Amino acid sequence: MIILCFKRALEDFRNNRLLNVITLLTISLSILIVSAFILFFINTSDIMSFWKKGLRIMVYVKPHILPSQMPALGRQIKSLKGVADVRFISKEAALRQLKSQMKRQASLFENMAKNPLPDAFETQLDVNFQSWEKVEALATQIEALEAVQEVEYGQRWLGRITQIFNLFTLAGYIMCGIFFMAAVFIVANTIRLVIYSRRDEIEIMRLVGAAEHFIKIPFYFQGLMQGAVGAAIGLAILFVAYWLMASNIEQETLSGLFNIRFLSPLMAGLIILLSMLVGWFGSYISLKQYLKI
Repeated sequence: MIILCFKRALEDFRNNRLLNVITLLTISLSILIVSAFILFFINTSDIMSFWKKGLRIMVYVKPHILPSQMPALGRQIKSLKGVADVRFISKEAALRQLKSQMKRQASLFENMAKNPLPDAFETQLDVNFQSWEKVEALATQIEALEAVQEVEYGQRWLGRITQIFNLFTLAGYIMCGIFFMAAVFIVANTIRLVIYSRRDEIEIMRLVGAAEHFIKIPFYFQGLMQGAVGAAIGLAILFVAYWLMASNIEQETLSGLFNIRFLSPLMAGLIILLSMLVGWFGSYISLKQYLKI
């Protein structure tokens, strides 16, 4: 029974090549875009997680604070919830570091009468205390200390990156919904046209007493096949694009930092199953509307 229905679905697939090619292209494009968004979110999340591990809050001390007061201030900062470690950086050490980083512009420091840099504390955050809201709250606590002049943790671009990431996430959900709806519509329309082209055959099958499932199952198979093949094509295109991009990235830049990765086999399998479900649902809609038995 299943083999017969499968053969019938393949025959319909061959007899309506143009319609099925259009359907496959639509499903492939939908899966390609959806999978690309998923791949983007996975790797962006990895990059942001890596970046958060190295997140620091720089605490700049007021000029009138004496060196003897620095240890107490350091202990005060370290006692705050979310602070993993505190390292004092004197203004002299900060100037030496700046000079070493700006060797080509060393002449800028020759006529400098006074060190313009303040004493500072480099504050390392706890691993479980690195969300945007928690970092902002901790920075506010530190800045409220009497000896602190200013704190810096990249708040300007950190907030923007978070907003952009959230915007992309929302756009991704909307795009996924739109393309899946388009895929369901195209599959439903294709199955409807196949039903119309086989209307005489279906009518004969009804007259001879064919069971409802015997008539409908080949159409369900066709929808499932369209979903599976379309997803496979979309994922294959995405993998080729990923491979070409990954091969052009300098491995030295990423070595020891993070790896750009492709979708896991489990995720790819789930995408194929979801695409098959879309194909089946499109078939179900057409059969319900145009093949009332």
